[in-house]
Amino acid sequence: MALHFLVDDPLPAGVGETVTLTGPEAHHAAAVRRVRAGEEVTVGDGRGGWLRGTVISVAPKEVCIAVEERQQFAEPHPRVILVQALAKGDRDELAVQAATELGIDAIVPWQSARSVSRWDAAKKAKGRARWASIVREAAKQAHRAWVPEVSDVVTTAALVARAQSSRVVLLEPTATQRLSTFEVKDDPRDLLLVVGPEGGISPDEITALIGAGADLVRLGETVLRTSTAGPAALAVLSARLDRW
Repeated sequence: MALHFLVDDPLPAGVGETVTLTGPEAHHAAAVRRVRAGEEVTVGDGRGGWLRGTVISVAPKEVCIAVEERQQFAEPHPRVILVQALAKGDRDELAVQAATELGIDAIVPWQSARSVSRWDAAKKAKGRARWASIVREAAKQAHRAWVPEVSDVVTTAALVARAQSSRVVLLEPTATQRLSTFEVKDDPRDLLLVVGPEGGISPDEITALIGAGADLVRLGETVLRTSTAGPAALAVLSARLDRW
């Protein structure tokens, strides 16, 4: 499989034009991946733009690629969005990385009642930037045409408000409804997959979200870590939505 790279600028419009990798991406291509002139690569813009081309020159700060094929991929619909509770250590980051590789469409950090990790005013921007960096690298590794957006951290009240226009699914080990039999097709709304922290989603949060129309589902008989629950649920949903 051809090496894949991401750019932030709009891609060239058509075949025969040239795209140039600069900055960290050029360094990654030239020094880390060691691309050579004549090698075929792919380049994306993270918003559905995708091209295939041949490297025509390589320098430490600039890699030029001749475009041979240009495509535009539509954003998946409906979107599946991971609402990941902040967790201690790197467990929330592991969830974000794996979910991105598996095809999540967007990620929402959630400051839940039982989150040990707290993003105060000083940490909000840094935390979001850290997750966005993880998402970008995971999307590039997975050769994804769309890079998931990471939103600002939200409160439970904000999730309750979003339940008015989105379909909200809470992963809860005590639920009677299995995700594998939960009906997910024929609904155009975004599907928010909510994963709690190590201590789970609090009773008050469950009550508030159910009152706003959320559904409770479980994956199976075992209780998964917060780092694995979201990716496991996404795999089930991807099959149910005919993405896999």
